Amino acid sequence: MDVIAFTPSFEEYGWNFGGTAPIRKVRPGSVLKLWTDDAFAGRLRRTEDRASALIDIRYTNPQTGPFYVDGAEPGDTLALHFVSIEPARDWGVSTTLPLFGGLTGTDRTATLQEPLPELTWVYEIDAAARTATFTAHDSDLRLPLPLDPMLGTVGVAPARGEVRSTAVPDTFGGNMDTPEMRTGATCYLGVNVEGALFSVGDGHARQGEGESCGVAVEAAMNVTVIVELIKGGAPAWPRIEDDTHIMTVGSGRPLDDAWRAGQVDMVGWLRELLGLSTMDAYQLLTQISQSPIANMVDPNFTAVVKVAKNLLPPVQAYRGMHRHLASMAAGL
Repeated sequence: MDVIAFTPSFEEYGWNFGGTAPIRKVRPGSVLKLWTDDAFAGRLRRTEDRASALIDIRYTNPQTGPFYVDGAEPGDTLALHFVSIEPARDWGVSTTLPLFGGLTGTDRTATLQEPLPELTWVYEIDAAARTATFTAHDSDLRLPLPLDPMLGTVGVAPARGEVRSTAVPDTFGGNMDTPEMRTGATCYLGVNVEGALFSVGDGHARQGEGESCGVAVEAAMNVTVIVELIKGGAPAWPRIEDDTHIMTVGSGRPLDDAWRAGQVDMVGWLRELLGLSTMDAYQLLTQISQSPIANMVDPNFTAVVKVAKNLLPPVQAYRGMHRHLASMAAGL
């Protein structure tokens, strides 16, 4: 197998999904060892730093990529298996931003109240202890939290020649901000353009469901990912599989439309996997689904639909692709 190590320079970062030339070609079956920067490209490092003063909002969530996958054609399915996602620095950062977040007035939910204060928190990351330590601004509280590294952005170029901001999640993936995108997960994305043109980034040392204030513990990551291609079968929305669950990811506004998108896609997936009618799949899903909110702050909100494999007959999604890639990962 090909093993490719790649660390982008700042000039090589991608800032969109679509409209960006591929940074390199890879073959299906390749193992990529990548470095990804944090959402602010390392520009916030101290509690005194303010995003409004240091960040151009057009240049957030820098992407490592895009990568052109040989043989990928529209209608195919790209499979990305995350062998490891680990913090690349001993710190992460979180902020509150004016008119952004789930518990403040925003430009889309207008109020007469003043924006919440803009603050920055720096988290100490201890890779050996597997902690990211929260330090309060207004008291002496220091609270070590368990590391749970993930990638906020995983996506391909959109269809119809669209160019989408790295702030946006949609059918192409993008800024889904779900903690389910962690080590051991396989992400399935529908290919829209020749080569797929996938990118990854926006590492979080940890994040709660919903990403309430809009900013997780943003951290640079070392990422090892196996790239595989499934001919045909492109899902309408991103799908995730790990050892215990199958998941669909819907995005949109309002939140209930994001939830519906994921639910409809899971009905279709259960129909395919179990040979059910649409109504039988709908009934079964009603009784067994979990629905964690991934984010309620991005330009589109994102909701995940999870189904535990132990509630289903033995199934082989995508002909056992996740099991195959997990076996490859174990041998690296």
